[in-house]
Amino acid sequence: MSLTYTAGSLVAARGREWVVLPESAAEMLVLRPLGGSEDDIAAVFPAFEEVRPAEFAAPSPSDVGDQRSAGLLRTALRIGFRSGAGPFRSLASIAVEPRAYQLVPLLMALRQRTVRLLISDDVGIGKTIEAGLIAKELLAQGEATRLTVLCSPSLAEQWQSELREKFGIEAELVLASTVSRLERGLDLGQSLFDKHPYTIISTDFIKSTRHREDFVRHCPDLVIVDEAHSCVTADDAGQGAASGTNQLRHELLRKVSADADRHLLLLTATPHSGKESAFRNLLGLVRPELAALDLESPAGRAKLAEHFVARKRADVREYLTKEDGLADDSLVQRTAFPSDRWTKDEPYKLTPEYRALLDDAIAYARDRVAAAGEQGRREARIAWWSVIALLRSMVSSPAAAAQTLKTRSESATARTAQEADALGSPVAADSADNDRLEGMDVAPGAAESEEAGARLLELSERAAELVGPAGDAKLKALTRHLKGLIADGYSPIVFCRYIPTAEYLATQLEGKLGRKTKIAAVTGTLSPQQRLERIEQLAAESAGEAGEAADPAARRVLIATDCLSEGVNLQHHFDAVVHYDLAWNPTRHDQREGRVDRYGQKRDQVRVITMFGEDNGIDGKVLEVLFMKHRQIMKDLGISVSVPDETASGVTDAVVEWLLLHGRQGSQESLFDLDGHQESLDRIEREWNSAAEREKTSRSKYAQRAIHPEEVAREVAAVRAALGGAEEVRDFAVQALRDLDALVRDPGDGTGDFTAQAGGAPAGLRDALAATLGGRLVEEDRQIPFRTTPAIGRGEAALVRTDPAIGAIASYVLDSALDANTPGPRPARRCGVVTTDAVTVRTTLLLVRYRFHLTLPSRTGERQLVAEDARLLAYEGMPSRARWLDDDATAALLAARASGNTHEQLVRNQIARDLGALPDLAGHITEYGTRLAGQLDASHRRVRKANEEIVRGLKVVPQEPADVLGVYVYLPQQPAAASASTVSGAEA
Repeated sequence: MSLTYTAGSLVAARGREWVVLPESAAEMLVLRPLGGSEDDIAAVFPAFEEVRPAEFAAPSPSDVGDQRSAGLLRTALRIGFRSGAGPFRSLASIAVEPRAYQLVPLLMALRQRTVRLLISDDVGIGKTIEAGLIAKELLAQGEATRLTVLCSPSLAEQWQSELREKFGIEAELVLASTVSRLERGLDLGQSLFDKHPYTIISTDFIKSTRHREDFVRHCPDLVIVDEAHSCVTADDAGQGAASGTNQLRHELLRKVSADADRHLLLLTATPHSGKESAFRNLLGLVRPELAALDLESPAGRAKLAEHFVARKRADVREYLTKEDGLADDSLVQRTAFPSDRWTKDEPYKLTPEYRALLDDAIAYARDRVAAAGEQGRREARIAWWSVIALLRSMVSSPAAAAQTLKTRSESATARTAQEADALGSPVAADSADNDRLEGMDVAPGAAESEEAGARLLELSERAAELVGPAGDAKLKALTRHLKGLIADGYSPIVFCRYIPTAEYLATQLEGKLGRKTKIAAVTGTLSPQQRLERIEQLAAESAGEAGEAADPAARRVLIATDCLSEGVNLQHHFDAVVHYDLAWNPTRHDQREGRVDRYGQKRDQVRVITMFGEDNGIDGKVLEVLFMKHRQIMKDLGISVSVPDETASGVTDAVVEWLLLHGRQGSQESLFDLDGHQESLDRIEREWNSAAEREKTSRSKYAQRAIHPEEVAREVAAVRAALGGAEEVRDFAVQALRDLDALVRDPGDGTGDFTAQAGGAPAGLRDALAATLGGRLVEEDRQIPFRTTPAIGRGEAALVRTDPAIGAIASYVLDSALDANTPGPRPARRCGVVTTDAVTVRTTLLLVRYRFHLTLPSRTGERQLVAEDARLLAYEGMPSRARWLDDDATAALLAARASGNTHEQLVRNQIARDLGALPDLAGHITEYGTRLAGQLDASHRRVRKANEEIVRGLKVVPQEPADVLGVYVYLPQQPAAASASTVSGAEA
């Protein structure tokens, strides 16, 4: 007859010790190795294999370490935890240490039975991390079983990478380019969304009616919508292509959100998009009743605050301070956003030859518009979009101009004026809709008919003759600006509007910026994955081989179109932006600059240069009317307010009309002073001010107030107590590597970064590091960079507890501490005796591992889990009369350092005394575990305090006995001289 083992108990099988998991049954035990991870879980059948009860062995008095052993062993133990006992089940298993402010949406989510949130934090704060935290937690708790992220095609690969690398979620890409392959693997009658529990779906895929309906029928119980503002429309939206696409998405999300039990996270940095009705429609997706709330009333704002979080950088740059209502700054967290953008508008003047070409192009455009106006509305609109394409390409580059002049206009095939607008607007204008960036960097066409071909061809040939710095003053000015940035140590991105311009710049700049400057171009001719690969290749070429010292003179320059202006994070490789082509919507510039000016940027100041032609008749007016106003609003509010497409188009239409009427000679006049435009510009001014006021109201009245910073501080303190913080991980890595005979170089430059060469380390550690960092790096004994940022390159390690390299070091330290027969250096030991002036009476520190059996109710039923926690307990005096210290005094013992030598015999006697008294201490150790279980229970209930249904049935039961991993005795410094026969404090 086989024994029955309770969840959390220890058993011995297959030559090692295991923890019994709740999934076990009498005939089959599901076991996790003691100290092991979820990946090591195994099934054992007691009828066929020997399984017996086990007890964790007490430390040996003959295996004594130094004063650092307790801290090293505790950190190594905590790094190995992947299933914490606290209310946040996922934090121990993710590869990123979230900022404290990023826990706010998670706390909001856990207080809702069905999670419905609109996360509208500013660009670069980390909405992807916040959504990933919620998704991982809901999946870990069983509150959700399947996940879909709905995003634009250009962001799909990045979402996949973020979920996989940071949260361990393997999601399948469902794109127009992958759906055929995925559908071939389906069984008869099976849905794509039933087969793949985690998916990332591009919005172009959802446009298909068949796929859209299949998605609605089989929609997962957790949906994340990125750039959610593009999925709603205003009540007065027109009938353009963009509006039609948004209406399709809005209808889809209405069906998705109609299921009241479905979790829904909407992400956007611009919830208003300039339209109050669009904002209301967005709120209606979160909860239907929110769309009709009186947001001017305190009750309405309080209701919205349960579902809406919107913060700007200034709100979170310093968080958990006394200004946030806390008693002190002990938990303050400072987030290293760039402090400012250094911006400069740099003018250039056309060469005489280019000026003559542009004048002739304007004359052609004037004639064409006048002639088309007499032919009818359709012909007028076709001519209008052809002229805009011609003028924009002309001021972009001679390469773009030559291409446009030879290409037929997109709108030339239109049968109606409305169709001409739908075809011409996307390729000629600059929409703030991020989903419309894909494929919009091709050079547009200007030819409308065969009759116009000869005149345009002549202009094209003249444009082609102006390539190079002699004929193209704009290129010459760019070269000068880039040399200045490179000389100051910057690695810039140059943003262009069109593919021919980007390719032209990459060719012309090669060899002009210094022998050690690498240049690459990324445009819409590459797939999203190929774009990322080219960027990584450029970064690798300019940084040298992994593990080798980077050449301080090496620089990189990326030439890119707006296919990279949204979604792709470039802050780790670039720190300056040059707007080579002035966009016709300031929001596009925000998107470009947001690629580098965001969390993770190492530069305190990002540089931005905006180039504009002061005599081309276009750039100066766009800069004056659109950009100056946009910058003033940003200065007043501290945030960027999106410019509605209609507003930007109204301004640029006025600019082009003015140019056709007046030519370049009126370029010094203000557009506001010109007759015929004042009324429309006044209307644009009013619309924009209204949008800015709504955004300001949103940030001040409706911003997150459901979670008080004090509540966040309490949970942050609990997480740090259980898992440790970033400083602890860094100190552990430095100490452990040095003790394991690795060569550590700590520059002490304030960054916290250091390097290590593992050639002298034990073979077991070298093998483990090679498996995570690359065999060549370790075999050739190269320097391994350890970075304080989680954003790392190939061959680098992040100083976070879930980094594989840190895990390998922790595993080696823990395993070698538990196995006294491990050859080579052993940084941590399970016993120690230290003579120190940090104590005045004999004090003993215990490192105890607790296991808890958790019963967690959820919407899908109860979940049984086994979790671990490591705690320090300490007492003064002899074991028989122990006076137990509080947690703060106990933790302070880890900082104690030896101040004198300890006699060998005294070491043996002291350790033997405490080890022999462990049975007498068992009562207090058990009582502490019971109190800890009560605290964990209270924490679970506190986090979910607004959801009584979820906490009903919650149980946290400690599994006895707890494991005593370490015993460390601290002796007060005696005035009498020590005996000659001693063990130094560094060895005792």
